[in-house]
Amino acid sequence: ALSLSSFLGRARGFDIGLSTKCVAIPQEMAMCQKIGYSEMRLPNLLGHTSLEEVVLRAAAWQRLARTDCHPLVRTFLCSLFAPVCLDTFIQPCRSVCAAVRERCAPLLACHGRRWPRALDCERFPAGEDRCLASLAKEHGHPHKVLPKPACQSCPAVEEFFMHKRALEVVCDNNFAVKVKLSKKRTVLGHQDFNFECQVEFIIQGSLLPYEMQNMIQQWLLINENCTERMLQPHRPMVYLLVGNIEDGVVLVNNIYRWHKRDSHLTLATHKGRYHKCL
Repeated sequence: ALSLSSFLGRARGFDIGLSTKCVAIPQEMAMCQKIGYSEMRLPNLLGHTSLEEVVLRAAAWQRLARTDCHPLVRTFLCSLFAPVCLDTFIQPCRSVCAAVRERCAPLLACHGRRWPRALDCERFPAGEDRCLASLAKEHGHPHKVLPKPACQSCPAVEEFFMHKRALEVVCDNNFAVKVKLSKKRTVLGHQDFNFECQVEFIIQGSLLPYEMQNMIQQWLLINENCTERMLQPHRPMVYLLVGNIEDGVVLVNNIYRWHKRDSHLTLATHKGRYHKCL
């Protein structure tokens, strides 16, 4: 095993010194909870020297981690922000960084952000014997490939319409989901959202309920400009999201504000469960 000093000497781009300590991963770092360990080394592999700094810097990545843009996005980010407390630092492999960057960088671009230079994949080790490699190789069991939400411009939020038009919209798409959104504040005071109740499916397609719910949550996280437009400051709101899944990509084409008094929309979605489209 490499000593800490020789390991750090080989780790290009990192200068965190040799004085480290083990501390509990802060509860505020939700993306690094329940990842297989509860203590991290400080300073971390990004040079953050205090828990306050770690929490502050990691906050900008919490939402990206929740999108599941890559199966290893949380593992990759937490290996840097909250490295496991072992005898030596374990960096992510270059191949893991590249795989996460390929899938997740487009989502950052959607929000006007670039993949940061601090996470340049070239600074991580290329070999996979002394770094955190992909977990996908350990079993080789086949897994279901689920559709991925796309970064897109926000459809206009529509209000009132006749149920005949609603049936036409449902027939032109392959999923319709009713969801209740409300605002919440994170522990750091940032604005976030949550589902107040389970997603209700009008038309679900071939996906299982939990798969569809996860897909819609990812879409809302990725398209936060649209989510922020739907959130109301003082009360939860219910919406009907209607869209298509084509070539493994999820697109929301129509958004309707749901009012209890809107009998046309209620009737249309009820009929939509049994309606046979031409």
